[in-house]
Amino acid sequence: MKLTKGGHAPVPTSLLTVVLSWQSEHEVDAHALLLSEAGQVRSDRDFVFFNAPRHVSQAVTLDLEPGPGTARLSVSLPRTESEVSRIVLTGSVEGGSFTEVPGLVLTVFDHNRPVAWFEIADSDSVQAMMFGEFYRRDGQWRFRAIGQGWTSGLAGIVTEFGVQVDEPETQTRTPDQDQRTSDRGQRTSDRDQRTPDRRQRTSDRDQLAPDRGQRTPDQEQRSSGRDEPAPDRDERTPDQGQRTPVRGQRTPESGQRGPRRGFSLERQRPEMPPPPPPNPERADWHPDPEQAGRLRWWDGSEWTAAMRPQLPVDARHCPRCGRPRRWRLFGAPAPCRECAGEIDDYLLAWRGRVERVLRTVGTQGEDWDALWTALRYQQIDVTRALESLRPLAHDHVERLVAFAFADGAIEQPEMEAFDRAVGAFGLSGPLIEDLRRRMQRGRMLTRLRSGEMPVLPATGLHLDPEEQLHLDVPAIHIRQLARGPKLTEGRLICSNKKLRFTGSDTGAEMLWTRVVSVTSEGGRVLVAATSARGGAVFEVADPDHVAATMEGALRVAKRLALTPGRRDTRSIPQEVKAQVWQRDGGKCVECGDSHYLEFDHIIPLSRGGATSAANLQILCRACNRAKGARI
Repeated sequence: MKLTKGGHAPVPTSLLTVVLSWQSEHEVDAHALLLSEAGQVRSDRDFVFFNAPRHVSQAVTLDLEPGPGTARLSVSLPRTESEVSRIVLTGSVEGGSFTEVPGLVLTVFDHNRPVAWFEIADSDSVQAMMFGEFYRRDGQWRFRAIGQGWTSGLAGIVTEFGVQVDEPETQTRTPDQDQRTSDRGQRTSDRDQRTPDRRQRTSDRDQLAPDRGQRTPDQEQRSSGRDEPAPDRDERTPDQGQRTPVRGQRTPESGQRGPRRGFSLERQRPEMPPPPPPNPERADWHPDPEQAGRLRWWDGSEWTAAMRPQLPVDARHCPRCGRPRRWRLFGAPAPCRECAGEIDDYLLAWRGRVERVLRTVGTQGEDWDALWTALRYQQIDVTRALESLRPLAHDHVERLVAFAFADGAIEQPEMEAFDRAVGAFGLSGPLIEDLRRRMQRGRMLTRLRSGEMPVLPATGLHLDPEEQLHLDVPAIHIRQLARGPKLTEGRLICSNKKLRFTGSDTGAEMLWTRVVSVTSEGGRVLVAATSARGGAVFEVADPDHVAATMEGALRVAKRLALTPGRRDTRSIPQEVKAQVWQRDGGKCVECGDSHYLEFDHIIPLSRGGATSAANLQILCRACNRAKGARI
């Protein structure tokens, strides 16, 4: 509903949004005063403005970051206390007057639906204005459009409704201030000329003073000075200023509350925090931006109260405590004894924390980052900490590799966990490189089994339409005859349509629809088919690679889909791996070696063995190959 000046309309008793909009570059502030039946605020807390943006009852809230050219207030009428009968909406402009603010419109919204709006077109040349008010009538809330300017500014409006405002400490008098209006009382420029009546009243008060008790020296001094000219109002002492009540201030003589301290209407600018360090994501000691020669701890989000002196960086002093270091006869200076003992004690407890984190979340997450943050806080060299973790780091990497190969497949997250652990501990050497090659080969075989196979050029081969070549390797076809096995040399060709073998005197072809499974066992590739005579055995240079490629082609041809989270019957849950590893102590149960460890089925899967903790053991690679498929 569009309102004119003095118009009013009912509003719903709900959460309302009051938006003041204008079309200029001026800054307009919105405020609200919660008034009682007497038309006064109950306390200064009933004034909501930029220094107090939220009422204690949350009935009125000021948006401190509105959009450009707008000011916004949230008015919750259901939360308004019963003692509040009116909510007056006011505003003020800085650096000008409201006549310089065109397009001033006040709109009341209910759930993004305007229920009342008021276009303030005839603004006066004032810096403060009362736009409108919410008021109660017959148990309902209504809104009235006012649009009244206030010549005395924001301080005059709030003082009118009982808010106590602090006067600035220093004031510059202007000719307008010297010419006071009649409604504030006419003051004469000379107070030295007192009338006889006033002198008589002064003497009467002096005669009544003994009835009020013993007079203090201050009172005697003030009484003796009454015949002297009174100082100007601007030059009054604090005691004399308190005797003159201001608007909205109750005096002790009336038997009510005495003068209360007001608050300033000057906008409070928040203190700017010190700038962050160059690398704000990293918690570390940095030069204190507020004081030179001091280090301050940055916790990754803000500056803390922890501080250290910034020590000189030279070889003659300890970089941690600043004590002078002893020099050896030859070579570098000796380490600081005091700091060496403290660091050893700290690292002893710190290694236990590292071991617990590695067994739970590994080398990632907040717990892992907190370990190295603690080292930086203690100013301990990372290289020394890594040296103390060297045996633990090798055991952790071996554990990752053994867990990854437990189900015969290396997924990308497992590969990333291995690389992350090696990088975190700074590991290198022949053992680490051999483990890396194993992980990379396992990842490659896993991708082949899942159907990510290369496409090779069909040189010298005649393929069917839409047939793609995936494998072409030398092979020996092994056939079991009555007089013994017959070996035929030739080429094993695998495509997305079929499996072929071409030899010097024979050849074979098998469609993927007839193939049941492809496995690698004993250095040979075994192909099982739907008929007893349809299978085949091939001897190749790399049986694992050939079997993985053929298995991937088989799955693509038959469109086989594996259950999410489980690959085949060899899949071992993580909790079972951890239980077996803990039980066997992370070592081979046969020879006690702690390198190249693998999970082995005591009763092989081919003989009906279960994938359980009771049927699993840890063997090194050599012992596992020697055991084979035996029980």
